[in-house]
Amino acid sequence: MKTYAIGLVPGPVSVPEEFRRAYLENYGSADLEEDFFLLCEETEGLLRQLLKTQNPVTVQSGEAMSVLWGALKSCLLPGDRLLAVSNGVFGRGFGEMGQALGMEVRIVEAPDGDFPDPEVIRREALAFRPRMITAVHCETPGGLLNPVAPLGGIAEETGALLCVDCVASAGGADVRTDGWGIDIGLLGSQKVLSLLPDLSMAAVSPKAWKAMERVNYQGYDALLPWRDGVRNRYLPYTFNWQALSALRLSLLRLLGEGLEASFERHERTARYCRERLAAMGVSLYPKREELCSPTVTAALVPEGWSWKMLDGALRERGMAVGGSYGPLAGKVFRIGHMGSQADMELVKNGMDVLEDILGEK
Repeated sequence: MKTYAIGLVPGPVSVPEEFRRAYLENYGSADLEEDFFLLCEETEGLLRQLLKTQNPVTVQSGEAMSVLWGALKSCLLPGDRLLAVSNGVFGRGFGEMGQALGMEVRIVEAPDGDFPDPEVIRREALAFRPRMITAVHCETPGGLLNPVAPLGGIAEETGALLCVDCVASAGGADVRTDGWGIDIGLLGSQKVLSLLPDLSMAAVSPKAWKAMERVNYQGYDALLPWRDGVRNRYLPYTFNWQALSALRLSLLRLLGEGLEASFERHERTARYCRERLAAMGVSLYPKREELCSPTVTAALVPEGWSWKMLDGALRERGMAVGGSYGPLAGKVFRIGHMGSQADMELVKNGMDVLEDILGEK
């Protein structure tokens, strides 16, 4: 199996050795030992700082998609109304998940490379009266950082919950859970946190807990059992103590750097990436500069290349980037500069390789 010296995929990102070492330790039984529950409490406090919230933050085993499904199943019943705000695969995916669960769904879709006008979203929400509005902060397939802040006011005006996927943004871009009125803020371990794809997190407001009580969903991905689990020292299943230890280390490093410093590091490497692409004549997918994500850059496959050709040429030179999904498959390639990969030397080396390859044709 081949590995790559220059890894710039948009997740799962490279895992620093310090975090990997946490997986090699023997800690004891997570079901029974007080040290584990103290670790849970400490880690929740760190997550609250990251997500800028006073709300409880749950941590569950499972890749980030598990908490997206869990949030919908925990808060909504078949027949409930869901308004999905979309400008890509994951934004639309919220709506498609709702449809699969029997919910009445309306999707507000943006033009390619853009984000829906907040007034259009507001009108749709007032007419539709959903129980939940969903959105994605960083739509990674299109390299878009979406302005979700106005959605909090729309949700409050219409009495809806606001559920936001912050999986690929938190830590690399500002996420103001309470300030933006986010009722359920969803996070995963494999992006800016630079861990394995084995943990998912949710910041949950009192309004969302109340909705969960109405539904009372109790499946493996349910959020409600986690509300009192740590306090009662009784969790729904045996937890991954090693992963939680690695999460603590990641959060301590990130908060030790300082959130503003991390945001600047991510923006600086992203800006450099975009400037180098522009100099090569490579166009970006986002239609507006302000929508370009600091954690992932999505660019159009250059004229005269196919994605398969470009990917193969890069890998021959020891560099891995990402393709894209759905309607953007084969049209867009993505450079992931998040977490451990928001490193100027790494991004510079990657851009040098890309420039050499494009210049050879």
